Amino acid sequence: MRPGEIAAILTLLRTVSEAEIMPKWRHLTASDVRTKSGPQDPVTVADEAAERALAAGLKSLFPDDAIIGEEAVAKDRSLLNCLKQPGRLWVIDPIDGTSNFADGLPLFGVMLALIEQDEILAGFIHDPIGDDTAVATAGNGAWMVSRDGRKRRLHVAQSAPVAEMTGSLSWRFMPQPMRGKILSRLDRLAGVTDFRCAAHQYRLIADGRCHVQLFRRLYPWDHAAGFLLHREAGGYGRQFDGGEYFPSEINGGLLLAPDEASWRALAEVFLQ
Repeated sequence: MRPGEIAAILTLLRTVSEAEIMPKWRHLTASDVRTKSGPQDPVTVADEAAERALAAGLKSLFPDDAIIGEEAVAKDRSLLNCLKQPGRLWVIDPIDGTSNFADGLPLFGVMLALIEQDEILAGFIHDPIGDDTAVATAGNGAWMVSRDGRKRRLHVAQSAPVAEMTGSLSWRFMPQPMRGKILSRLDRLAGVTDFRCAAHQYRLIADGRCHVQLFRRLYPWDHAAGFLLHREAGGYGRQFDGGEYFPSEINGGLLLAPDEASWRALAEVFLQ
């Protein structure tokens, strides 16, 4: 992507956050929140308004690109077929961490990924509270960009023994017996957290603030941008079976680590 295009996307993320998301934070009414697939899958009026605004902005910037968003797919799952079709596709998560947003917690983000035939070309994770954006483009590294345009290069943490690693292992969507096995081995790590927000968990690991992330449910709006961010920051990520991650594969599991040797050590503990 050209620098001017990246700058335009950063402006769009900030503008939509200020207009559609932040005015509703800690000001939602009961009628502003409902559930989709279940109690752990909420959506708010801010999610829907932000997705509409982001889609309109992207269409204005890139009129020839296709666009899908989490809330649109919730109404029409056939839109996921776009992931393998020719042409460029933008994938929107208007508010990642909606449960936190609805609960008034400052851990939510806005995620955009640019994909072409299952290859991730660019990823953006914006924090409306901190007003900065993690940016990655394929082959060009990962950066944290502040509101005033200052850039800081992102690097994953140094490798460490499993017993000295920290991170997040998301088990909520795991079937048994996998769930029981993962939970029984959490104490193999030095520390485990769960932000209920993939956006911030990806920002954390790409910035070297933890070593490991493990996810079970792989919808592209939750993971495409973050996977590229982690990879461009020097990290190593694979499906649970060791295969490559592709945005169109939503039913597998994803393990992220500082490097391949660390991934294999973690896989031996948690996946084998």
